[in-house]
Amino acid sequence: MDAFRVQMPARRTSAVIFASPHSGSDYPKDFLAKARLDERAVRSSEDAFVDRLFAAAPTLGAPLITALAPRAYVDLNRAEDELDPALIEGLRRVNPNPRIASGLGVIPRVVAGGRPIYHGRITHTEAEARLAAVWRPYHAALRRLMDEAEERFGQAILIDCHSMPHEALETLGPRSARKPDVVIGDRFGAAASPGLVAEIEAAFARAGLRTARNMPFAGAYVAQAYGRPARRRHAIQIEIDRALYMDEAQITPLPHFELFRARLSGIMAEITALGRADPMPMAAE
Repeated sequence: MDAFRVQMPARRTSAVIFASPHSGSDYPKDFLAKARLDERAVRSSEDAFVDRLFAAAPTLGAPLITALAPRAYVDLNRAEDELDPALIEGLRRVNPNPRIASGLGVIPRVVAGGRPIYHGRITHTEAEARLAAVWRPYHAALRRLMDEAEERFGQAILIDCHSMPHEALETLGPRSARKPDVVIGDRFGAAASPGLVAEIEAAFARAGLRTARNMPFAGAYVAQAYGRPARRRHAIQIEIDRALYMDEAQITPLPHFELFRARLSGIMAEITALGRADPMPMAAE
């Protein structure tokens, strides 16, 4: 199976790279045969249609890399060594963290809501095969895109594109009467220049979308691994409320999906323009 797709512009004019690591929907038949969930349930962790939302990237002079393999099969926003001993047989070493403990390692044990994917465990050989076929090629391609941007434009700006369940915003509590439409994650300033993040936030605001920063999503592995603002390598995670464009229960686009996509394309045009400007000043050491 193809793990991902890279769509390049006819002429690359921006340091920006758009990525959608969780929108893959090519579910291997042998994987579905082992799953205890039906196909709709196993898709509940998928960032459905996010690849379509950001499809304008190549027309704006920026590459778009999108996963084809689904998140429930391999999670590309996790480190390669985030392996779950409760799922994978024969692990010799464990790198424990809260994501693994909750079943959301690089090969997830559960989908949204903590529902188990499998009847039992999978072999270490199978886990390694998935990493070799999906995780490593995707990240090798993403690193190349970042390196090429830095070489050509003096900086690289990764926009890691995600969607969030509408109910996730309830974690902000009752004081947040007006919940954000978009959460921008920069790992509290560690993954991107504050000035750049402010410009991106402003682009969403000009389009009439409410934003929050880092709460409840600050960015996971991709932002942590690729964000090096002192080296002019920036990584910003974008989480969009699914209720804005899709029926979450049915996993279908809403009737106004194309209107929302056009609105988002206008924001993308502003973001790619930032990648054509002079590089942001080096962050203080």
